[in-house]
Amino acid sequence: MKKNESRLKVISNIEKAIKENNYNKKVEEGDPIVTPADREKYIVNFDILRKKATNRKQAQLAAKFADMATKQENADTEIIGLENIKDLETGIITSNHFNKVDSTVVRHVLHKIKSKKKLYIIIQEANVLNEGQVGFLFKHCYTIPVSTNYDYMINNFTPSIEKIFKNKDFVLIYPEQEMWFNYRRPRPMKIGAYHYACKYNVPIIPCFVEIRNKEEIDDEGFAKLKYVMHIMKPIYPDLTKNFKQRKYDMQKQDYELKIAKYEEVYGRKYDAPFCVEDDIAGWVEEEQEA
Repeated sequence: MKKNESRLKVISNIEKAIKENNYNKKVEEGDPIVTPADREKYIVNFDILRKKATNRKQAQLAAKFADMATKQENADTEIIGLENIKDLETGIITSNHFNKVDSTVVRHVLHKIKSKKKLYIIIQEANVLNEGQVGFLFKHCYTIPVSTNYDYMINNFTPSIEKIFKNKDFVLIYPEQEMWFNYRRPRPMKIGAYHYACKYNVPIIPCFVEIRNKEEIDDEGFAKLKYVMHIMKPIYPDLTKNFKQRKYDMQKQDYELKIAKYEEVYGRKYDAPFCVEDDIAGWVEEEQEA
């Protein structure tokens, strides 16, 4: 089956970003562009904690849809290291970011430990402008847009994050920043997750999703995927160090754990040259016409 051209373009963008040594670069095509007017209308007063009754109802409905998608996407997902999260009261979950529904793998983990806690997900502000069912989930499924708007980050985002930890819920952050389609390797991580872990003295829960190919081919010409979620031991802020050193140490530990797990499960060196067959999950060579 011929591969989806838009996916091939994204893979080309990934390879280009790697050559530029820019591992946090946007590679998706056609994502919404947030204007200052959009930011003022949709982001600044975003109801993060769903205080309004209508927003609570939409969040509950969105969570039900997400739970259904979680069962569908993770019917054969394996979890290794469940004991590393099951007794935690709260924390920041970090994971690799490789498709629009990869948060269902984390949600699947919470289902397995029968957690009643909410899973808040940090998203790019542009995601709030998406339409359709995915757009509905981005807007309402206990998502928290991160923004370049200073007032929003100081007066809305940060106090809400503090409240979430006080309520003993979980926050999912993708420190790699941008989604790279089916990319298997962990990528260098931004400091935000570790800043908030230190600010509120909560653990980082390092996760890495291993992505295996199945034999079936999907409608876009890629193999269907099976996930193996690896949950590693929590990383706690070292209170004997100053704040700056504390958060950079957590960032380094998380990145090193993900690299080690990548090398363990795939049997490849992390710094090996890019290879589409190995680095893009689901890649299969197209059959040549006779």
